[in-house]
Amino acid sequence: MHLGLTPWLLPASADAATLARQGQLAESWGYRSFWLPEHHFARSGAIPEPLMLLAAVAARTRTILLGTTSFLLPLRNPLQAAEQVAVLDCLSNGRVVLGVGRGYSPSLLSAFSVSAREKRRRFEWCLEHMIRAWRGEPVALVDGAEPVIVAPQPVQTPHPPIWVAAFGPKALAQAGTLGAPYLASPMESKARLGNNYRLHAEACEAAGRPLPPEVPIMRTVFASSDSRLTERVRDSLEEWAGSSGAPRRSPGAVDDWAIVGEPELVRDRIEGYRQDLGMTHLVVTRLRIGGIDSAHLERSVETVASLFE
Repeated sequence: MHLGLTPWLLPASADAATLARQGQLAESWGYRSFWLPEHHFARSGAIPEPLMLLAAVAARTRTILLGTTSFLLPLRNPLQAAEQVAVLDCLSNGRVVLGVGRGYSPSLLSAFSVSAREKRRRFEWCLEHMIRAWRGEPVALVDGAEPVIVAPQPVQTPHPPIWVAAFGPKALAQAGTLGAPYLASPMESKARLGNNYRLHAEACEAAGRPLPPEVPIMRTVFASSDSRLTERVRDSLEEWAGSSGAPRRSPGAVDDWAIVGEPELVRDRIEGYRQDLGMTHLVVTRLRIGGIDSAHLERSVETVASLFE
């Protein structure tokens, strides 16, 4: 199984050194990919340019893949985005995995002058032109403009792997139409994931696309032999879920979307995802758990990696 993760410590400002250290440790522990989301306008923890921060991680690592969980295409010029991704792929010697998304927040889309009704069309338009640019084709974005050829080209041919973040039926259908792996929200329950993977497979078949072999799942994971600590983590996650706008769930429902417990239990539950859903890639995510010291979080990340040595 491919084991990846997002940062367990996200600095208030864009502190590249802090992120690079985490990527370096993750690689030394055996993680195979390091992922950043895209997050705008937060007072702390904003990641408006994930590719720039991943370039810092690339400089301190050698083998770990560098991924985005939601590079928001409707906000971007496709030629510039194609150049930025290609540069990171060259800097990292072909280690980019590009998870792309549309964005869902009305305020975010409005800030970038993107109509919510247009976001799916803009997503497809941007991705189509990025792929053409990576193939070395001359591209013009408007009628009458002189076509241009993007340089440099990515190291990976014809382009880095593309995964699609999808959180609803229409987005799932779009991912299937593209024949791309589907990257689900880390808050989806296990039962919901099973249904979503079925819809994704049906959309691939309807589009005449082969079903991608990658089945990635993002989960909050915390492993510790200290039962009092794991109970604190569960309580913190329950509190976060209740205050974050996520749907109210029954007590104990943290287990719907998180894996928390002693190492043996964590390993068994991860194996359950492999058996029940065919999971091929686990991305350990949402690790910035309120009220839990970063040293505990770091130790958990190392422990999870040790379960799969």
